[in-house]
Amino acid sequence: MKNTRRNFLKKISVAGILTPLITEKALAYPVITERKLRVALCGLGSYATNQLAPGIEKSKNCELVGIVTGTPEKAAKWKEKYKLQDKNIYNYENFDQIATNPDIDVVYIVLPNSMHADFVIRTAKAGKHVITEKPMSISVKEAKEMIEFCQKAGVKLGVGYRLHYEPFTQEIMRLVKDKDFGKVKFVETKFAWRNRNPNAWRMQNKYSGGGALMDVGIYCINASRYATGEEPISVTAQAVKTEPEMYRDIEETILWQLKFPSGAVASGMSSYATNAQKLSIHYENGGLDLAPAYDYGPLKGSTNKGPLEMPVVHHQAYQMDGFADAILNNKPILTPGEEGLKDMIIIEAIKKAAKTGKEVKINIL
Repeated sequence: MKNTRRNFLKKISVAGILTPLITEKALAYPVITERKLRVALCGLGSYATNQLAPGIEKSKNCELVGIVTGTPEKAAKWKEKYKLQDKNIYNYENFDQIATNPDIDVVYIVLPNSMHADFVIRTAKAGKHVITEKPMSISVKEAKEMIEFCQKAGVKLGVGYRLHYEPFTQEIMRLVKDKDFGKVKFVETKFAWRNRNPNAWRMQNKYSGGGALMDVGIYCINASRYATGEEPISVTAQAVKTEPEMYRDIEETILWQLKFPSGAVASGMSSYATNAQKLSIHYENGGLDLAPAYDYGPLKGSTNKGPLEMPVVHHQAYQMDGFADAILNNKPILTPGEEGLKDMIIIEAIKKAAKTGKEVKINIL
């Protein structure tokens, strides 16, 4: 089995925000829609194959009707498996013809990070709603352009923050809002996996836009935001390479410290040099631990009052039903492009802080 982040997540799951805080209404997924959201997946790598496609099948309100791939063998396999029509199968060259296809509502971009902006904009030009995997881009500049273009095109832009749709994460958001344990004082978060494949696109800066920080560190950044219910105001950071020959043009390990307006502090770590995954939240009058905290489930956690007894759901199925509710019922998307932009602002600040050794101010617009 290939040593990939997706396989690592699968192994440890077996073993072991700018948008408003989620309300009880958001917990009610799946909301039943009048018809199903018709989805085309753009990019048929491991995540699309092993998580998104099964999630769409398990969802109540979505159906997989199209694909975009540059590999004819994959196209034939997916056509047979999902009973796809030839007119709904595209490659990267004829992708723009999707504009004339009335049978596709939304395109989900599951390509390397450096391709997200191009295909989001091409999808918007085609008049289709669009979802992109995170990180939504490789720069703040790109993220802003994506949001602006989708707004001008009149299409919805969502980002695949699947955890926002599942019960454990929603409970963390509720706790900060209702203050069951008082104010948040300190957050500790880490996500790391041993990426040992030098040929993987994640190991090449031109495709990934960075290393572990962009890949799994974004989970920790986002968690710090939804755990505190605040946006950070500054960051300090340190970059470390224990194997510089392996991680040549990307970061291997980054540690950072975020400060929030309330005085809360979040300490984060992302790395390709080891395996780790945990979220700890320290309140005035208690604490919460989630481990695993970010994989595909089942997540597992506890507070000082005992185990967190939350429903175990298929993350991608709940996420897709959330997108279906927003798109088909013309509601705001729970995880819009603005959510991704905020994480990109913080990522760039962390990189700058690590490079300069100075505290960097963060201005979340």
